Amino acid sequence: MKLQNTLIVTLTSLFFNNVYAITPDAADCNKAFERGDLTAASASSEKALSSNKNDRDALICQGRILSTKDDLKGALASFKSADALSVDAFDKTVIALITGHAYKAAMQSEQAIASYQSAMEHAKKANHKGFERMSQIAIGDIHFAAKQTQSSLESYLAASQLDNNDNERGESYERIAFNYHTLNQHEQALEYQVKAYLMHEKSGTLDQYAHSSIELGRYYGLMKNYARAESTLNKIIQFAKERGGAYYEAQGSYVLAQIKVAMGDATAAKTLVVHAKSIAKNTNDKALEDEIQQETRDLFK
Repeated sequence: MKLQNTLIVTLTSLFFNNVYAITPDAADCNKAFERGDLTAASASSEKALSSNKNDRDALICQGRILSTKDDLKGALASFKSADALSVDAFDKTVIALITGHAYKAAMQSEQAIASYQSAMEHAKKANHKGFERMSQIAIGDIHFAAKQTQSSLESYLAASQLDNNDNERGESYERIAFNYHTLNQHEQALEYQVKAYLMHEKSGTLDQYAHSSIELGRYYGLMKNYARAESTLNKIIQFAKERGGAYYEAQGSYVLAQIKVAMGDATAAKTLVVHAKSIAKNTNDKALEDEIQQETRDLFK
C-alpha cells in the first residue's frame, strides 16, 4: 500500500504550506524543508529565532529539521517550546501530530501512539475531523507495521467514519480491505475492495484506480470467483496499456498469471509472467523486476 506510507506526511505538508500565516523566515524554513534543503531550512529557522526566540512556527520547523537529522531529543525540545506558546486547540493538534511523526521516525511506537492520541483529543476540541482522521490512520499504520492487525483494523474503521469525500472513502476502504486480507478474511476484504474500486473509479487518480482494480482482481481470485477476477484484470491491463501505465500493466499481468494457475492454465500463466518481466526489463524498473520475481517464485511448482 504505497499511499499508506505517504498520506500523513503529505497532509501535514499541505497544512504548513497553505494554512499558517507566519513570519517570512519561518515560511522560508518550511518551504526549504519541503523541498529537502535542510541547510537552507536550518539557516532560515536560525535567522527567525535570532530575531524572536518565541517564533513558534520557526520552532516547529526547527523541530522537524532535527527529527529528520535523527536528533529526537532536540526535536522534542523544539516542539515542547512551540506547544508552550500555543493556546489554540488547532495549533496544539498540529504540534501533537508532528511530535507523533518524530517519535514514529525514531521507532518509538508507544510514544508516537500517545502523541497521536493527544492530537485526536485536541482535534476534537478544535472540531477538525481531518486531523482527527489523520491521527487515527497514523495509529493504525503503527499497529499494522507491528503486525497487530486487529488493532490496526479498529483504527482504520474508526478513521473511515471521519471521511469527508469519495476520495478519502476510497483510501479508507482500500486500507480496510488490505487489513482484512492480511487477516485472511477474504470475504470482508473483497467487500471493502469493491467499495474502494467504486470510489476510485469515480473520484480517484489514475494510479488509485489502477491499484484498486488489481487488488480487486486479486481478491476475486482468492474467493475463487475466477471469471470476475479475469475480467477485472484484463480490463485494467488494457487500460494501463492504452494510458502508458507500464507498471500496472506488468502488475496486472502477473496477478492474472496467478489466477490462471488457479484455473489450471499454466501455459497462459507462463506467457503472462514473461510479458510482465519484459515490461520491467524494457522500463529498467529493478524494483518491479524484484516484485515479479518474488510474486511468481513458486507459481509453477
